[in-house]
Amino acid sequence: MNYVFRPSDGAGIRRVLELARQAGVSVGFRGSGRSYGDAAINAERVLIDLTRMNRILAWDPQRGIVRVEPGVTVADLWRYVIGDGWWPPVVPGTMFPSIGGCLAMNVHGKNNWHAGVLGEHVRKFTALLPSGEMVTCTPESEPELFRAMIGGLGLLGCFTEIELQMTRIYSGRLRVLARAERNMKAMLGDMEALKDEWNYLVGWVDGIAGGQALGRGQIHAANYLAAGEDRFPTQSLRLENQDLPDTFFGVIPKSIMWRFMRPLVNNLGMRLVNQGRYLMAVRGHDHLFEQSLAEFNFLLDYIPHWKRAYGPHGLIQYQCFIPQAAAAEAFAGILRLCQSRHLPPFLGVTKRHRPDSFLLSHAVDGFSLALDFRVTRANRERLAQLAHDLDEVVLDHEGRFYFAKDSTLTPGTVSAFLGRDALEAFERLKSRCDPEGLLQSNLARRVFEPPTVREIPHKAAPPIEHLHHTVP
Repeated sequence: MNYVFRPSDGAGIRRVLELARQAGVSVGFRGSGRSYGDAAINAERVLIDLTRMNRILAWDPQRGIVRVEPGVTVADLWRYVIGDGWWPPVVPGTMFPSIGGCLAMNVHGKNNWHAGVLGEHVRKFTALLPSGEMVTCTPESEPELFRAMIGGLGLLGCFTEIELQMTRIYSGRLRVLARAERNMKAMLGDMEALKDEWNYLVGWVDGIAGGQALGRGQIHAANYLAAGEDRFPTQSLRLENQDLPDTFFGVIPKSIMWRFMRPLVNNLGMRLVNQGRYLMAVRGHDHLFEQSLAEFNFLLDYIPHWKRAYGPHGLIQYQCFIPQAAAAEAFAGILRLCQSRHLPPFLGVTKRHRPDSFLLSHAVDGFSLALDFRVTRANRERLAQLAHDLDEVVLDHEGRFYFAKDSTLTPGTVSAFLGRDALEAFERLKSRCDPEGLLQSNLARRVFEPPTVREIPHKAAPPIEHLHHTVP
């Protein structure tokens, strides 16, 4: 349970921080709560829900510069700017995270090799520190704090205003290439060959097939249409031509599709699903087609409540980032280990990445692999052990991890991939911005050691009479 406060402005945030300080209770932040793990949980303590700070404060359609509050979602943003011929430069696989949350995790998209992470497109932001001080940061004026707060998991302060540069587009559609790949080595090789020719690049991976077909799947590469290529650009940029349909074939409501999926979400069912999908990929090899920006980018939103298909215990996702030269070997080892433990991933996705200069960065000059595992009462402990063993494979190949997708990392693993220098730099900024250690989360307490986080001794019961209500 969290004690939840929903402010509508910076003064409200400042007030709840002071109340929590007086009670000796730590504070966490929540945007849309779309992280796969415990980033937006601060159990038995105070949580600031930022969904009411959801105003678009300024928009310049000539230059594509937008200023927003942290509770604005990716959906709010793209729907606001697309009619003027602009698109967010970086989006995750779902449109429902908040922009503040996206910056706290420094999200990447299917265009990471070209566009980098979202933080690279921030012109400036204003943030409230736990002390009550309001700071404005740009890459030039406050470079150290700028590159630590973005990707800083909400542990240094709270974004109150964010100014972003959008990407100019001349159509609401993308040209997409679909290509079947016989195994992981072939997939990564093709992605490497294609990466400079396409704006977006993503691979679906069959995590169940073995032998010579280990890591087989399908690449989707996509490009923006150039000016003049779309005969009817005004129409393709209209919202009604971007919104994802509510039904399949105009008949079956997508809101109930997860119920039909659930009987297949098991080892046998997903083996059949993956086999069928790969055969369709082979049949459509090197097929070129057009797809709307929303369809291509937000595949996770195509079936509402899809996570329910995994059953009452849900899923965990394991995501790692491996340098280019070692990726094929590392990913093959990861898939073999999963299969040998009889815990095959039901969904796998790989993307091409580039490094960045943010302090707690997950990025490498290489590839990522994200794997979804169904959690049951019987396999929970085995999955946790598998994740820790996979960590060793990743570290052996100089890989990194992504906090937005993590459920199992430990302080030792985090220290090994971030390095002592980065952690000490973050600790110095934590001491400067939050000397009392007021800002915390379940994720922070799980993956960082003191002095980055430490338990705050309670002075009194949380001041719940001043808070709106509690949620489990």
